[in-house]
Amino acid sequence: MYDWLIVGAGFAGSVLAERIASERDQSVLIIDRRPHIGGNAYDRHDDAGVLMHQYGPHIFHTNSDAIFDHLSKFTEWRPYEHRVLGRIDDKLVPIPINRTTINALYDLDLKTDEEAQAFLDSRAEPVEEIRTSEDVVVSKIGRELYEKFFRGYTTKQWGLDPSELDKSVTSRVPTRTNTDDRYFTDTHQFMPKHGYTRMFERMLDHPNIKIMLNADYREIRDEIPHRRLIFTGPIDEFFDFRFGRLPYRSLKFKHVTLDQEQYQPVGTVNYPMTEDYTRISEYKHLTGQEHHKTTITYEYPSATGDPYYPIPRPENQALYKKYQALAMETENVHFVGRLATYRYYNMDQVVGQALAEFRRIQETVPLWSALNGKSHANADERLVGAQLENGRLLN
Repeated sequence: MYDWLIVGAGFAGSVLAERIASERDQSVLIIDRRPHIGGNAYDRHDDAGVLMHQYGPHIFHTNSDAIFDHLSKFTEWRPYEHRVLGRIDDKLVPIPINRTTINALYDLDLKTDEEAQAFLDSRAEPVEEIRTSEDVVVSKIGRELYEKFFRGYTTKQWGLDPSELDKSVTSRVPTRTNTDDRYFTDTHQFMPKHGYTRMFERMLDHPNIKIMLNADYREIRDEIPHRRLIFTGPIDEFFDFRFGRLPYRSLKFKHVTLDQEQYQPVGTVNYPMTEDYTRISEYKHLTGQEHHKTTITYEYPSATGDPYYPIPRPENQALYKKYQALAMETENVHFVGRLATYRYYNMDQVVGQALAEFRRIQETVPLWSALNGKSHANADERLVGAQLENGRLLN
């Protein structure tokens, strides 16, 4: 009998597994249907020896000292400030839009924040009520810059015109009047010194934690005795799509290794106006690795595939609320993470959510007797190995 079964070995599941194992001294089995831990943050050395991210670039940034300090228990850090360029009118210009961007596109020489703001104000269009992603951008910077930077990229990313998307989508991308060309402005901007996978390995390296990979929850849920469940997968899948499927956008990745040291001047170049892909990322900028070759990734948004981005439309939120109501009625199950709460979270926000959920567990879930939990866990390990040929149990 495991004290806890955790579905999903990404940030949400792994943070909770470590907290429960170390702070509550309870047994945890964490499973994942993929052949690795780390969720979408999983990184690896490819055949050329270049450290790359399997599911596109993941750049850690946060304003929370508590979140940064917690993860620092499991990794050293490499300082890194992400910079993004966009190919606009055959020029590479900074994204988010800043004063440098404006000067380059319009052959201007704006020297102050006030001059840049006046330029943007002169192009902004009044919008009576800000409801959609288009409204957000047009009301701040006007239609021309909206068409150049936002409309094409957003349509590729979401499969919908910005006029059909909630205002939250483009509200995430600021417009600046200074010359700060960093993509993020958070207090803490770092990359795990030895990669995300190494950080997850250290996080889950605890005698109370067992890991099973290539394991689907639906196939093993009745085979693994457990007292409580933490579910970080899609909430609609947990309830067998009772009310229908929650819509997601997915991504397809094309990884290419090149026989040259560097391909592009920054970590990511966006293509808002051209190409089928949205961006190209080059990992050596992120990792600082010295290597005579380099690996890049093309990202192609897709309507099918693994769920990545909840589509922010009112009808989708209404559907999620139905599943959320079911979740609140389900005893001994905790729903945590992007997919389980149908929200687009950054990595630090998922960690924060998991830490908050652990505090709630500490306050509301009594510590029960483990009843020789470690010997039971060992017995379960043999049971899993015997019954689930595809399951891969680690630790």
